Amino acid sequence: MRQWILQVVAAYGYLGIFLMIALENVFPPIPSEIILTFGGFMAAVTRMNTFGVVTAATAGAMVGAAVLYRIGRVLGRLRTEALVARWGRVLRIRQQDVDRALDWFSRYRGKTVFLCRMVPLLRSLISIPAGMAQMPVGRFLLLTALGSAIWNTLLVSAGVLLGERWEEILGFLHTYSAVTCAVLALCCIGGVLWLLLRRRRV
Repeated sequence: MRQWILQVVAAYGYLGIFLMIALENVFPPIPSEIILTFGGFMAAVTRMNTFGVVTAATAGAMVGAAVLYRIGRVLGRLRTEALVARWGRVLRIRQQDVDRALDWFSRYRGKTVFLCRMVPLLRSLISIPAGMAQMPVGRFLLLTALGSAIWNTLLVSAGVLLGERWEEILGFLHTYSAVTCAVLALCCIGGVLWLLLRRRRV
């Protein structure tokens, strides 16, 4: 996959970056870190420039996020409730848990969308609950653009500064992703324990 990504970006320039980032948002296994840092390297050694790479990447992120937002919006709260009613016992999810999650998102929706655009894994997935909660699409796209632009600028700039050594940043980003995943896992475990304790009290 890595070689394919590099070939697409090298062959199609801004369009390649736009398409790869759009796909990365819909299919998170595609590593945006490689796309962005290599894009920065290309900006340093070809006619491409940093502004163009960041713009193409941010536009791609918005398109990909809009697709997932639409999926969340179509799925909606009612269909989610129907799925939980049918499969909740198997998945050990109660309707109250879904209500709490969506209510929590509704309270912090703006901050959540903005900050999660700079967090691995959540960068893409946050678009689905945003759609489910029927967050105004204009605000969603604005916050997505702002958060994505910051993330894209940092990684593209790193690729520009490192030049031919652009791959060196990937090790740091891998560590950042691992730490982030560990923190998220601990938060999930803490949330599950809290729910279990609360059920016992009830």
